[in-house]
Amino acid sequence: MKPITENIIEQSAIELLQSQGWDYANGKELSPEGLFCERENYQQIILTNRLRTAIAKINPHIPADAQEAAVQKVLRIYSPVLLHNNEEFHKLLVEKVKIPYQQNGYERSHEVALIDFENTGNNQFLVVNQYTIIENNQNKRPDVLLFVNGLPLVVIELKNAADENAGLLSAYKQLQTYKAIIPGLFTYNAVCIISDGLECKAGSVSADFSRYMTWKTADGIKEASRFKPQLQILLQGMMQPATLLDLVRNFIVFEKTKKEDAKTGLIQIQTEKKLAAYHQYYAVNKAVQSSINASGVNGDKRGGVVWHTQGSGKSLSMVFYSGKLITAPEMSNPTIVVITDRNDLDDQLFDSFAASVQLLRQEPVQAQSREHLKQLLQVASGGIVFTTIQKFMPDGNKSVYDQLSSRKNIVVIADEAHRTQYGFEARLVDEKDAATKEVIGKRIAYGFAKYMRDALPNATYIGFTGTPIEGTDVNTPQVFGNYIDRYDIKDAVTDGATVRIYYESRLAKVNLDEDGKRLIEEFDEELEQDEEITEKQKAKAKWTKLEAIVGNKDRVKNLANDIVTHFEKRQTVFEGKAMIVAMSRRIAADIYAAIIALRPQWHSDDITKGVIKAVMTTNSADGPEIAKHYTTKQQRRDLSDRMKDPADELKIVIVRDMWLTGFDAPCLNTMYVDKPMRGHNLMQAIARVNRVFKDKPGGLVVDYLGIGMDLKKALSFYGEAGGKGDPAENIVKAVEVFLEKLELIQQMFNEESKTQKDILVEEPEAYYEKSFKFNYRRFFKVDSREKLSIILQAEEHIMGLQEGKERFVREVSLLSQALSLCVTRDEVQPHLAEVAFFQAMKARLAKFEGTGPGRSDIQIETAIKQIVDEALSSDKVIDIFEAAGISKPDISILSDEFLQEVKGMQHKNLALELLKKILNDEIKARAKTNLVKSKKLLEMLEGAIKRYQNNLLTTAEIIQELINIAKEIKEADAEGERLGLTQNEVAFYNALEVNDSAVQVLGDDQLRLIAREIAEKVKANTTIDWAIRESARAKLMVLVKRTLTKYGYPPDKQQKAIDTVLKQAELMADNLEL
Repeated sequence: MKPITENIIEQSAIELLQSQGWDYANGKELSPEGLFCERENYQQIILTNRLRTAIAKINPHIPADAQEAAVQKVLRIYSPVLLHNNEEFHKLLVEKVKIPYQQNGYERSHEVALIDFENTGNNQFLVVNQYTIIENNQNKRPDVLLFVNGLPLVVIELKNAADENAGLLSAYKQLQTYKAIIPGLFTYNAVCIISDGLECKAGSVSADFSRYMTWKTADGIKEASRFKPQLQILLQGMMQPATLLDLVRNFIVFEKTKKEDAKTGLIQIQTEKKLAAYHQYYAVNKAVQSSINASGVNGDKRGGVVWHTQGSGKSLSMVFYSGKLITAPEMSNPTIVVITDRNDLDDQLFDSFAASVQLLRQEPVQAQSREHLKQLLQVASGGIVFTTIQKFMPDGNKSVYDQLSSRKNIVVIADEAHRTQYGFEARLVDEKDAATKEVIGKRIAYGFAKYMRDALPNATYIGFTGTPIEGTDVNTPQVFGNYIDRYDIKDAVTDGATVRIYYESRLAKVNLDEDGKRLIEEFDEELEQDEEITEKQKAKAKWTKLEAIVGNKDRVKNLANDIVTHFEKRQTVFEGKAMIVAMSRRIAADIYAAIIALRPQWHSDDITKGVIKAVMTTNSADGPEIAKHYTTKQQRRDLSDRMKDPADELKIVIVRDMWLTGFDAPCLNTMYVDKPMRGHNLMQAIARVNRVFKDKPGGLVVDYLGIGMDLKKALSFYGEAGGKGDPAENIVKAVEVFLEKLELIQQMFNEESKTQKDILVEEPEAYYEKSFKFNYRRFFKVDSREKLSIILQAEEHIMGLQEGKERFVREVSLLSQALSLCVTRDEVQPHLAEVAFFQAMKARLAKFEGTGPGRSDIQIETAIKQIVDEALSSDKVIDIFEAAGISKPDISILSDEFLQEVKGMQHKNLALELLKKILNDEIKARAKTNLVKSKKLLEMLEGAIKRYQNNLLTTAEIIQELINIAKEIKEADAEGERLGLTQNEVAFYNALEVNDSAVQVLGDDQLRLIAREIAEKVKANTTIDWAIRESARAKLMVLVKRTLTKYGYPPDKQQKAIDTVLKQAELMADNLEL
């Protein structure tokens, strides 16, 4: 059977693209020396002639000189900042290239299109491999490039699925290398794709590895089988020519965010390029089509509802939807009205839209008052208007709102479309005297949906929601229509768009009396009728009484104490932030005061400092304690930025209503709930902790008020609405996983190890008597020196198990993840010392990992911390020599003394791992300069290891073999001195030496002369790009051949020698310092 290689994966990808209408060309044929020669030099990235041809075809009405000016504008995008260049090109691509000219004394512009977005078939799609690019005297050759009209819009980096070291991460790392060495390629990039043939993800040029996403459907209708390679699905779905053009035009944003330096006051604008995920792309396209149909002649003005679970990019989907709808010709430049029901939500969503002005092609505007709203909506067309729904309340207690516009091309987008106030029904409300506040009669009032219809009778309504619509909710379908698209919790967690949420009840820690529990139950029943607690309800005696019980001074003290203990315990295993949700502003202020009494150093009056803040609105009637926490809108924005910054010292915020919806801080991983909530409000609040951040295994919701039943009810209506996945898993599940992993690891010490006899010779107490169970529990009773010894013995035991090291490292990583969720639980406390021992072992074992080509320098960022055993806490940095229990050599790593010390190590398996890693690293270092010798040494190393794995060598024998290889390396290093040759000359000497008969015929002296001469000729004729210039290669081949003939090198062996010499020359070229 033929092994799967990178070339096979590349070939199958190219064939798949060809079947979808992409033409194919080999990069060598397009090169300056190639058959078709479409590039003047290797610095040329764009296929310029193809671009010229495409522009002429798409813009026949524009003069030739203007067309050429557009080409030159595309070619001359220069700045030192890669992302800035990329954004500039994207503008030219999407907004056309503006070429100014004078006409009748007026300044006008030709608008030159680079791509025909309306007619896919009017463009040229080309897939190319072997495309070498030279920049700053360095050459790179990406695996596959996809050109549209000569522009390289997509780069695909492939790795081999069968190679365990060549995964997606190494493909991502390779792209980062390309960005550093050939940044010019990425000026024109729209999409980056990484794959190992099976797994496959796509992202933008600025995306972190965690932001690369899979594309799960080829047609947008149903998810592809999980047994189909992801690369195939992505190429069939995302890289369909029409889909790619749609993505480029409508689904890429350059999000701008302002960040003010608190000390200097300087404002920095940060840009992040974002690309739609598959669920956003297909949902938005369905929503746009649905809105066009609903606003048409026979449409019912109901665009439908998009249900995408919180944290999966709903705000960005709304931006993409608006951007695409604006360009739809059927909509004739529509006006878009975005409605929320709270000021802070309005601000958050407005910020998302304001950050994406380029895609929206206009600045959104926030309505400041009812009058301002009326002005904004009385326009002929266009505009994006943000408003809260309350601004649609009629003046003067009227039951009809004034009509603002009868236009059909107005689209109202409602965020969280299930809120009860979107109703039509009439109700009687009290009419009060303005002066005395006495009830003087009744009047009819309606839900806001009716008033919106009064104001905009012909508008189309579409809803976006993060939680499903309850079966009993008749308002939402009545106003907006039915679901257009669903993306539920299960989808989001599976795709890595969000993390799981876990629930922990700590009611027992902060007791509520029976009266309080009864009141909460009654309050829940009232909430069943109306989720939104009005000011009127809050004034009721029941609310006041409940607030008094929940806010009881002793209870708040206990609550603060438990939160501080719980939070600090969690911080020992995971670096995250927390939000405390209080029932009222008074209680929020009291909780703040109680926490500060316990941790005074956390407080600061300065808004830019301090570990804890209360974030809420205040008014003059609130009293001095609450007034202390007064903040302006800008200060709340600054606090929001601080909370979102993982490096900022602000770790805890206390809120009442603020930030419970729409607030997105990925490093937030704990929410402490001390407020009655249910339904949508509860599900939205807990979703604040479900954002992806580093290796965060999940978010935790800690309940102090009994929201468990409400979570169950939320789950039942979630399931009834067709949603898959659990809104919140019980923390008990994390404890179960922890205990299961702990048992698995403990079991490894009960397995029979090949190294048991060797260990017992040195340490008779290492195993239980007459048993093969390793006794690691001694660790917890001995002093520091002895502890290190036991770790070494335990490592030796693990090394002697089948796949012991790999299994141990994997299981301890999973154990640590589970612990980071449940470290505060009583059930795990007795095991923490044991976990510290296992983590210390894992840290040392991980040091033995080789630094092969597939190992990435980019470490996946981790926020999970290791529990530190007090006795070992001084070992801040443990290198591999310490891990193996020997002193690091001062002079040469391969000195006889050092090798002797390794050979004499007590723990033979550790000695073996240490030698394997050292030799691997040493050989790889030499592979950069001497091809033949390093290949021979690597074969020796791999052969010895294979014989050991097949039980043909004992541990002692393999160690001796590896020491012999180490000596071979030393001898190889000394060869140049013995022969009187430089490092490069020795490399060519070895290249010529591969032929035994040539050595016998010519002898050492003659080979030395040939090696010197070839080294000189190669140096004189090797430029940094020689390896890919056919003419340079041909010339060098002739020179080498002549030299070999001149010295009488056997003719029948010449071709092999020439090939080897050329490969060595290529290696030398890469290492030449220019």
